[in-house]
Amino acid sequence: MTATLERIPGSHLTYEERCQISVLFTSGIPPRGIAETLGVHHKTIYSELSRNQSDGKYHHKKAQEISVLRRREASSRPQKMTPGNISLIAELLEDTQPSPQQISGLLRKNGETNISHESIYRYIWADKLAGGNLYLHLRRKAKKYNKRLGKTAGRGCIPNRVDIDQRPDIVEKKERFGDFELDTIVGAHPQGAIVSMVDRASKYSFLRLLKRGTAEAVKGAIEEALMDLASSGLVLTLTSDNGKEFSAHEAISSVTGADFFFAKPYHSWERGFNEHTNGLVRQYFPKGTDFTILTDEEVLEVERK
Repeated sequence: MTATLERIPGSHLTYEERCQISVLFTSGIPPRGIAETLGVHHKTIYSELSRNQSDGKYHHKKAQEISVLRRREASSRPQKMTPGNISLIAELLEDTQPSPQQISGLLRKNGETNISHESIYRYIWADKLAGGNLYLHLRRKAKKYNKRLGKTAGRGCIPNRVDIDQRPDIVEKKERFGDFELDTIVGAHPQGAIVSMVDRASKYSFLRLLKRGTAEAVKGAIEEALMDLASSGLVLTLTSDNGKEFSAHEAISSVTGADFFFAKPYHSWERGFNEHTNGLVRQYFPKGTDFTILTDEEVLEVERK
């Protein structure tokens, strides 16, 4: 007897093939004969008869149920977040406190595995719920981001928000002066903040101290810092993150004459120069610094440096 249908090499046995196996095996056909009939390797039949028997007997319906259950359990088992990888992630967090994005890149670079930063975040939060302390090694500690597409994310927060996709292509080339990236650096208390403004082409930076990080205070600081340049037509575009402190963007645009754009949520690399500048500022005012006791002179000295 020969197989009537050509099988795809490596494919799983079908229910119909198990019916054939059951009939042939019951008729006394040896496994090698069954394999020849079905057009499969004889080891496939030996494995099938060994793994999918019930009460010492082989029956096609029960064998199919056992096989489906085994495959379902295998697919639900974590393939990447293995105990070994979890141990490595915990070790990295406790040792050097890298971000989940950095851990993901390091694992991929070293050929360990390809685990997304989102999976690492999920594991850290699950560890926290179970009473673990891995979250304490995150740079943001237990502070979560707003959920994507939620009512507090992106366009819903800031009226008439203009996305970075609409920003002129020339800004990306960094060939002209006047395209500024904006952000706020917060201190130990919510009242104090520093507004950072950096030109994409020259990297020339402005820093302004705020006693309160409100939208009105941010607006005043930006206008005060950039007004001389704006009066000469040297402030062309402004790009910020989606913080509510930039909700007065239309008024800022009106005074400076610059077009105002917002980076996409969670895309900090779209304001890379600004993020780098903030890191330099943190060398002088590390996290935990009480900004309410800083003076304008101290901040301007860091701006000068």
